[in-house]
Amino acid sequence: IIKRFIYKVPVSRLIIWTAHTRSSWNYRPKNGKRGIPPSMQTLKADGKYVPNDQVIEDIKKILSGDLGYYGYEKTTWELHDLGYLINKKKVYRLMNEAHLLLIRQRIATKGKRQFIQFRCIDAQKPLEYLCMDIKYVYIDGEKRFAYLLTVMAICTRFVLGHVIRYSIKKSDVVLLLDRILRGLKARGIIIRNDNGSQFLAYIVRQYLELMGVVQEFTHIASPEENSYIEALHSNLERELIKRNWFNSLAHSRLLIMEYYQVYNFKRKHRALKRRSPYQFINSYFPDFSDKHPFLFSRSLSRVALVAEENHAATCLALDKENNENNIFVESENQKIILN
Repeated sequence: IIKRFIYKVPVSRLIIWTAHTRSSWNYRPKNGKRGIPPSMQTLKADGKYVPNDQVIEDIKKILSGDLGYYGYEKTTWELHDLGYLINKKKVYRLMNEAHLLLIRQRIATKGKRQFIQFRCIDAQKPLEYLCMDIKYVYIDGEKRFAYLLTVMAICTRFVLGHVIRYSIKKSDVVLLLDRILRGLKARGIIIRNDNGSQFLAYIVRQYLELMGVVQEFTHIASPEENSYIEALHSNLERELIKRNWFNSLAHSRLLIMEYYQVYNFKRKHRALKRRSPYQFINSYFPDFSDKHPFLFSRSLSRVALVAEENHAATCLALDKENNENNIFVESENQKIILN
């Protein structure tokens, strides 16, 4: 109709005939993106403007170090520490243009999912509430799976200890817990775990009972009830295991130990108000890390780790003279017999 009568009737009449508005009639499309063009500079705390190319270079330096698995939000926190006045949306745009964003895998689900409500853990102090779990780790060089046992403090998100072996037995659980609880006032501590056979073992439950630790079990097939340790293992899977090739069990031990060191002392957490677990502990409990130097030691080398495991191995032995099924654990000058 418009093409037929454009030169015969007024435009106002054509608009009425075609039910158009005056604004849509006068609109002319423009090339390029809509909105205000993005800024090419970024302001710093000292009042100076820095070109975006320099910001991208600083982002590359952040991602080239130990924090190479950071996304745009945590990268924004690191830029704030460098004095940039920048929001996460601009950091996302710059990282997207420079192809620095993480590639996330989408998990396809079928059917309707039913979500349940589970108890939230309210931990107010370090070592008040602990959680532990076992995770599979594939050793590429040997084409077999290993088992990673990790213990974490819920209030501070601090990884207190871990052990990786081709088989996790009940004695390994006792040794790891004894290494963590040695020298602490363990009575009243609560630890949450699932229903694995290692955690259900009688010697583990008896050891925790003798130490005064309350052991909690999640319901069957309810990993969401142990969400803190599951989230930690999910980050470990995404940020370390899928990004590296493990030649041997020793190689995996070294990389996992280095990851947990970065996790404890450098990685910032939203739940901790953009602080690392170590910074959170020092800000709320200044003398807590001084009382427990082993748990919060930065210089935990491979030699120190092997020495610690050898010390724990000497504490665990079989009494072949009396009973071959008795396991002994020495803790604070006393010997606990676990049948």
